[in-house]
Amino acid sequence: MSTTCWHTTARGMGGTRVQTLVRVQLPLALPVIMSGIRNMVTMTIALGGIASFIGAGGLGVAIYRGITTNNAAMTMAGSLLIAVLALVVDAVLGFVEKRVQMRGANARRTNRRLAIGAAAACAAVALGAIAPGMLAGTGGTIHVATKPMTEQYVMGEALKTLIEHDTNLKVELTEGVGGGTSNIEPAMESGQFDLYPEYTGTGWAMVLKNKGTYSEDEFKKLQAGYRKLGMSWVGMYGFGNTYGIAVRRDVAKKYGLKTFSDLARVAGQLTLGAEADFFEREDGYDALSKAYGMSFGNTMQMDIGLKYDALAQGSVDVIVIFTTDGKLSTADATVLTDDRGFFPSYQCGNVVRNQVLQQHPELRDVLKKLQGTISEQDMARMNYEVEEKGKDPKTVARELLSSKGLI
Repeated sequence: MSTTCWHTTARGMGGTRVQTLVRVQLPLALPVIMSGIRNMVTMTIALGGIASFIGAGGLGVAIYRGITTNNAAMTMAGSLLIAVLALVVDAVLGFVEKRVQMRGANARRTNRRLAIGAAAACAAVALGAIAPGMLAGTGGTIHVATKPMTEQYVMGEALKTLIEHDTNLKVELTEGVGGGTSNIEPAMESGQFDLYPEYTGTGWAMVLKNKGTYSEDEFKKLQAGYRKLGMSWVGMYGFGNTYGIAVRRDVAKKYGLKTFSDLARVAGQLTLGAEADFFEREDGYDALSKAYGMSFGNTMQMDIGLKYDALAQGSVDVIVIFTTDGKLSTADATVLTDDRGFFPSYQCGNVVRNQVLQQHPELRDVLKKLQGTISEQDMARMNYEVEEKGKDPKTVARELLSSKGLI
């Protein structure tokens, strides 16, 4: 019998519109509704991995971190777990759909028991998620964020380990926030994050929007600018990680490239690869092009962890690098000289909210312990251990702190 006939019969027997909706129309439409819900939930879980790019956590963190640190196993594990989760949830919803369509008295009683059990299970999971935070004591929680770079993963783990070792504070670490400074800094201002490792030149240009090339002689001005934002720089690690440009060795040999100025002459015939952040920065692609009169034939945005692979495969001819890149020592590439001194100084230190320092003064002492503890050679070696030897950033961080006598 058609829906129209059921509707007519129900109204003819004195049923109200609500009764017709609940007893006739919704039951008939339920299979289609459940099918739509199953498809929506499965797609949502599959797309949930994207949340990691803005620091929202989830299984996507494993995928993104695996790509960044050249860990294929971690990337595959994250992908498979997301697929398994989607299949399990789809199977559960399929079971629910079948049970809901059963109309007998016994089926209704069973469904009622199952619903109560599911509600109790959900309540238990929710309680398990919030109870640790409620019982953690009065030490407080410090929310630490890191950028999607290998060295930032290491520094994030070092901060978590040292803070929890020296204080009663707990650390909630959000690793690999996509977009780096452009997403972390606004979250710092809103109080979502309390602390993160940053680079002086980046803070000068991207956060404070200052023009010109930054030098460490202007650090006091940098501090003053951050104080207006309610933040401070505490604990400068001792290493700098400035930008550079590397060209595939055969390309450098073909065109005789040794400096940025040499590259500018032939840039129109080449393809540049760089992370999205570089194309957005005040001291990034547009400023570099203007300073050297450099215009590339093509540009490609790519993840930091994929640049060296793309260069080796010939997908790009030129990449933007960091001077502490672990892969740099083994890459078949020539690093060019910045002959006009375009790139500013990028000394690494911790940016922390002043309100947090006031609430937890012991945090300042912990961060100062990191002052001058890491050289560029140290950082390049640690990056290499993670990216090429497959060591876990947490292990590398603990080895660093132990070698410095901090834990």
